[in-house]
Amino acid sequence: MPMQPMHHIPARGGLNYDETPFLAIWEITQACDLACKHCRAAAQPIPHPDELSHAEGIALIDQIADMHIPIFVFTGGDPMKRKDVFELIRYAASRGVQVALTPSATPLLTREAIFQLKEAGLVRLGISLDGSTPEIHDAFRGLPGAWARTVQAIQWANEAGIPIQVHSTISRHNAHDLDNLCALFEKMSIVMWNVFFLVPVGRGQQADLLSGEEFEQVFGKIYELSQRASFQVKTTEAMHYRRYLLQHNLEEKRMGHGHPGAAHAYEPGDPTADAQTRNMGWATRRVNDGKGFLFISHVGNVYPSGFLPIHAGNIRETPLAAIYREAPIFKALRDTSKLEGKCGACEYKEICGGSRARAYALTGDPLAQEPCCIYQPRNWKPKTEDDQPALCQPEHATPLVSL
Repeated sequence: MPMQPMHHIPARGGLNYDETPFLAIWEITQACDLACKHCRAAAQPIPHPDELSHAEGIALIDQIADMHIPIFVFTGGDPMKRKDVFELIRYAASRGVQVALTPSATPLLTREAIFQLKEAGLVRLGISLDGSTPEIHDAFRGLPGAWARTVQAIQWANEAGIPIQVHSTISRHNAHDLDNLCALFEKMSIVMWNVFFLVPVGRGQQADLLSGEEFEQVFGKIYELSQRASFQVKTTEAMHYRRYLLQHNLEEKRMGHGHPGAAHAYEPGDPTADAQTRNMGWATRRVNDGKGFLFISHVGNVYPSGFLPIHAGNIRETPLAAIYREAPIFKALRDTSKLEGKCGACEYKEICGGSRARAYALTGDPLAQEPCCIYQPRNWKPKTEDDQPALCQPEHATPLVSL
């Protein structure tokens, strides 16, 4: 029998990502009253006439339960625009499915609605805050008053006893604001800060994208903040932050300051772990687009990620498990031997692999090397200049963050 490739090794915690994702996201509606600059969905105020029905939503939840997917997220658009959102959460809870929700900060997100979400069985509320001041956040979200409503919603969620995860999309609009954001979150009793790195799709524009050097600057700042934050810090669409974390972990152990076993002993969610151990746990999770992750659109189309718009099938025609396990794009994305350029040669490819969504957005090839990574693998010998695409080169020399 041939040796099993590393990408088939079951993930920590017992999940085999060839069979079951760690995280599934359902865009329960495309309707939203905001016009955020980075919006993947290019959301509209009115629901799509062909969005999944209530019965189809119930059937999808049954499939999520049968696949034993640990985390199921309702997103949008604005999920609060869907009238049966409370019923869907309540049904999911009855099936043992843990549902998180990412609503928009609009007048629909009232104190009463948040307490209803808690009563229905919601396990976590994810809310976006992209600036420490109304000026930064409201300009990003395209709606005056969005910052104030977001802060108020977080206070209400604290009252209701719903754990809060804050999402911040990092781009040229706010990369200078990370210290102030972290200080603000310390006052809010959040459990996690999810730092999302822009993928230029939908309304997200390439001009807002950080360069590879600037990614490293922001990684350094996030790492510094994570060491003293009282909450977990993780990244989305910055898989190479895991490489950055592991490099620092190895360097600190070499200097005698590290935590031996930190990268192996921790599973995300342990509140007793120290900051370094908590954040190293996310580095070993190895989730990537299509690899431990899937996205279901408002009309039932399945994608490796909401930011990687390669259609893999529709749940109205094919069971979700079959799409995830058998669709060619999912299988290709889970096979690290198919990665191209320096990602394919990188010694960190099993825990990183680069953002497949960003590679696709900037090159048209989901298996191309991460365009915004400056790391040079040990055994990497580029054959031509084309192996080093200058897609994320800095436009200026001024650092975006002060380290």
